[in-house]
Amino acid sequence: MQLTLQRKLAILADAAKYDASCSSGGTERRDSTKTGGIGSTEGAICHSYTPDGRCISLLKVLLTNFCIYDCAYCINRSSSNVQRARFSADEVVKLTLDFYRRNYIEGLFLSSGIIRSPDYTMEQVIRVARSLRNDHGYRGYLHLKVIPNASPELLEEVATYADRISTNIELPTDASLETLAPEKAPSAIRSAMARIEESREASRPDGKLPNGQRRPTRLAPAGQSTQMIIGADGTNDAGILRRSASLYAGYGLKRVYYSAFSPIPDASSKLPPAPPPLMREHRLYQADWLMRFYGFGVDEIALESGYLDLSLDPKLAWALQHRELFPLDVNIADREALLRVPGLGVRSVDAIIASRRHHRLRLEDVGRLCASAAKVRAFIVAEGWSPGSQLDDARLPVKLMPQPQQLSLF
Repeated sequence: MQLTLQRKLAILADAAKYDASCSSGGTERRDSTKTGGIGSTEGAICHSYTPDGRCISLLKVLLTNFCIYDCAYCINRSSSNVQRARFSADEVVKLTLDFYRRNYIEGLFLSSGIIRSPDYTMEQVIRVARSLRNDHGYRGYLHLKVIPNASPELLEEVATYADRISTNIELPTDASLETLAPEKAPSAIRSAMARIEESREASRPDGKLPNGQRRPTRLAPAGQSTQMIIGADGTNDAGILRRSASLYAGYGLKRVYYSAFSPIPDASSKLPPAPPPLMREHRLYQADWLMRFYGFGVDEIALESGYLDLSLDPKLAWALQHRELFPLDVNIADREALLRVPGLGVRSVDAIIASRRHHRLRLEDVGRLCASAAKVRAFIVAEGWSPGSQLDDARLPVKLMPQPQQLSLF
C-alpha cells in the first residue's frame, strides 16, 4: 500500500523519538509497547540547544525505519513487527523547507535505519544535506547522524554540511553491545568518532576569537554528540559515567545523552522485563554536568554501590558526605571550592567572585546572585551569617537528609 507523505511523517517521526542525542529532555516517557512504533506528527518537532545556549525547534525524523541490523533493544530492528516507511531524499528536503519557511522549525535532525549498507545509507543522508545546502540555499541548523563503518570520505563529507553530528555509542560497555547488537562493532563506532574529530580539528582556523576562545571548526562547528541507552544491561552508574568521561576526553564530544531503556514489543529474553526509573536518567545528566563543569571525578559522585542516590541531587549528596568541608566562607573561598556548594552554579560563583572584590557579601547578597539563598545557607558563611561551626543533621531540612535507598538493576 502506498503511504502518504503525512503517514510517512507520522511513522518516521515516532521512530526517531527514541534517539535522545539532539533533544533537550522533558518529553513524555518513551514506551514503544504502547504505540507500536506509530505516533502522530506532533512528535516530529523536538527542542535542542545550540552552542550559544539558544533553544531551537528541530524537525526530527528517520530517513527510514527499515534496518538490516537486529539490535535487541531497538524498536526498528529487522525482526520487529512494526509498520515500515521510507522517505525519499526529495521528500525530506520538501518537508524541511516547508516547515522552515513557515517558522515551525529552525533546523533538521536526520537519522536512519541501516539500508543495504552503511555507505549507501550515509550517501542518502548526505544527499538530503547537499540538496538543502547547495540546491536550496538552506542556512538552518542541521544535525546529522553518522553511520559507523561508512567510508572516511563520506564521514568527512557529511561534516561539511552539518552543524552537529552524532555517532551513538549505544551501550556503556563493549561486552553489552556485542551481546545485544552483535552486528555493530564497538571499534567501528569509536573509529568513526576519531576520524570525524581529526577532520574537524584539521579544519579549525588559526588564531583565537576576541574573547580568547578557539575559533570554531569549519566541519560540524557545533561538534559531536552521542547517546547511551541506560538500563538495557547491568552496567552501574559509575561504569556509565566512566565511559562518558573517556568519550569526552578521547573524542572531544560536546554532549553525551542518556536514554532510559524503553520496553519494546516481543522483547528478547536478554533484555530486562521493565525499564529503569526515569529519575536514574535525570541523575546521570546531573552527574555528567558535575564532571564537565564543576570539576568532579566519577569516583566522587557515585555511591560505594556504584549507583547514584535517586533521592538526592548528586552534588547535594556529595556535600552531605563531606560535611567537614563546610561551611565555606563565600568572601574568601576559591572558585573550585565554591563550585562544590549545593545551590551555586557556575554563573553564580563567577558573580560572587566578581562582587566580593568590591565589598564583603552578606547572605542576602548571595541570595541575589544565585537561584535561592535557602539552598546554600546551610553550606556557607557570609558577613553576618554563619550556620554554626559544623553541619549537623538538626540544621538541615528534612527533605535534604540522605535517605538510604536500594536500587535494583532492572
